Amino acid sequence: MTSAIEPHKARRLYLLLRDQISSGRLPSGARLPGEPALAAEHGLARVTVRRALDLLAGEGLVRRRPGSGTFVQGQDGARPVIGDLSNLLSGLIAMGRATGVRLLSFEYVAAPAGIAEALLLEPGARVQRSVRVRLIDGQPFSYLTTHVPERVGLSYSEADLAATPLLSLMERSGVTADRATQAIGATLAGPEVASALDLEVGSALIDLTRVVFDPSGRGVEHLHALYRPDRYAFQMDLVRTGDAGERRWTPAVPRPVKPDSTP
Repeated sequence: MTSAIEPHKARRLYLLLRDQISSGRLPSGARLPGEPALAAEHGLARVTVRRALDLLAGEGLVRRRPGSGTFVQGQDGARPVIGDLSNLLSGLIAMGRATGVRLLSFEYVAAPAGIAEALLLEPGARVQRSVRVRLIDGQPFSYLTTHVPERVGLSYSEADLAATPLLSLMERSGVTADRATQAIGATLAGPEVASALDLEVGSALIDLTRVVFDPSGRGVEHLHALYRPDRYAFQMDLVRTGDAGERRWTPAVPRPVKPDSTP
């Protein structure tokens, strides 16, 4: 049996164990089999098993105690960020205040054709482009690329964007975010994104594109966001509406939640 790490096999074991933890089949406090036992059970090298356990430990799902073994922590300490689809814009600002950010780039460029079209700009119009990584509890969960028209971008600095949510900066400068359209899909992490999000290349990601408009219909922000699905999830409250025979699910006003007392 090879002694080299086999990334795909390590990830397969990591996903298997993570599923058992999330489903409760491996409850919080349970002791996992030792590395030799897991290696024998799954036909893997111990170094590959160790890599899978390191991935679980990195997400706070297990705790490795030298001399004692590896124990399940459950997901109490690693709750994903929840995006509220039915209260989109205010939720984005609140999330921006509750999470950390790492600004990777900040520049002015000619808008790519697709960006200019989405923002209703003239071809080649200048836009402010930034790339940020958002973190929760010090762990990265999203890779964000934003384009805003130059007239909007000039209202804030690189230092501002590194410390304040973009929508807050725009509202501070008098820009009103009135409505937005978005599309959600899935993709795989390339080398640059994988490195920024502490993932293996080829890991699955949530892929979101959002365009925000002001009351006059002008585009004020184009966002392309990539999320780790283990650290970010979308949620929407629904109610049944309509007459008999035409009943359908409709977005509902979210239920109030207990305020967070964390300073």
